[in-house]
Amino acid sequence: MDTCSITAEAPMVPRMSEDPAELVPELAEVSAALFKVTGNGSVPRSTIGLVQLRAGQIVGSTYLTVLHTDFLRKAGQSEERITSVASWQDSPYFTGAERAALALVEAVLQPSADGERVSNELYAQAAEHYEAKALTTLMFAIGQVNFFIPVALIAKPVPGRSFTDPWK
Repeated sequence: MDTCSITAEAPMVPRMSEDPAELVPELAEVSAALFKVTGNGSVPRSTIGLVQLRAGQIVGSTYLTVLHTDFLRKAGQSEERITSVASWQDSPYFTGAERAALALVEAVLQPSADGERVSNELYAQAAEHYEAKALTTLMFAIGQVNFFIPVALIAKPVPGRSFTDPWK
């Protein structure tokens, strides 16, 4: 396995030179469906953005972290909320519902010493804040960002470039 020097600068070109959406145009339909599902209004868009930012942080994707930070800024989220997503457990900037959502994404993406990632207790806590449709939407929002994690980690689009054109 190749390792990078911690002092080497990261290249500002994507690892994969061709846009995966151009290589597999069927992706557009899947992507549109996922955005439609998560945009059904049952979970605030800001909560979905926070969850997806946290997912990018957990998997170590600069592309996803920059992308979702930018989305949150454009949506009017404060810098305090955005920058404290990484340390949400002791941050005063999140509601109970947002904390439950952030706990869920962490549980899904991080191995558990106890075996089960999403415990009955965590599910019950989330269900206290979200009715069935919203909890299902939140589940799909976590799935949506998980769908794009391989693209971010394998193809490595350039962070900070347009969401619609990170390949140039």
